[in-house]
Amino acid sequence: MSYFVVCTAALLTSGLTLYSGFGLGTLLLPVFALFFPLEVAVAATAIVHGANNIFKIAMVGKNADFAIVWRFGLPAVVAALAGAAALGYVAHFGEIARYAVGTRTAVITPIKLVMAVLMFVFALFELLPRLKSLQFDRKYLFLGGILSGFFGGFSGHQGALRSAFLVKVGISTEAFVGTNAVIGCMVDVARITTYLTLFLTVGASGLFAAGQWRLVVAGALAAFAGVVIGKRFLHKITMKTVQTVTGLLLLGIAFALGSGII
Repeated sequence: MSYFVVCTAALLTSGLTLYSGFGLGTLLLPVFALFFPLEVAVAATAIVHGANNIFKIAMVGKNADFAIVWRFGLPAVVAALAGAAALGYVAHFGEIARYAVGTRTAVITPIKLVMAVLMFVFALFELLPRLKSLQFDRKYLFLGGILSGFFGGFSGHQGALRSAFLVKVGISTEAFVGTNAVIGCMVDVARITTYLTLFLTVGASGLFAAGQWRLVVAGALAAFAGVVIGKRFLHKITMKTVQTVTGLLLLGIAFALGSGII
């Protein structure tokens, strides 16, 4: 049962998020948390997310706009290191509220509220006709990289802010997907390296048992399949569709973060 649930979730979310450029980690973490302790679920999600980005580069990386990659991605990587380091500093910040949703406990924190507001605002730019036609000048790519990278290192939600900027800079669907994949992989390497360093510093070891590794690998393979299937339809997807998908996912994740569900 666990393999079916994890693989189905990884397949569907990977195919869908190929177009939006974010959401795989956010949607997959609760699924892994059904079968693993939370700290193991976080590690499993990070592994699948990183492996999926590498696979996406192999599939669509050639379409990336590398002028954007460098102007957006390099500051994002630096900011991701700062965000990952800052995570330890603010880990003691108190929660604002806590409540039960069935058997799940929802926790609202300051950082979740800030991220929720940012995502809600960006969602409006993708969904409201008056704002949907606006484009960001490429001079704002550096700022976008800083914001996306920092929150990526801090909370893991870097893809949403990245997509919100990149969808507005006037590139094709193929270039958007390829550029997103390359920058996402750069940030993943930076933040996972920082997490691993901090993890080894405290002397922890052996998060995964043998059976758990098999489930993680199965999830990664299912995510790869989602990318392959999604790529088959990439040429049929317009940027208008990408904007709508991005906006709806932003709204959903903003609500989930702001309410403390994730």
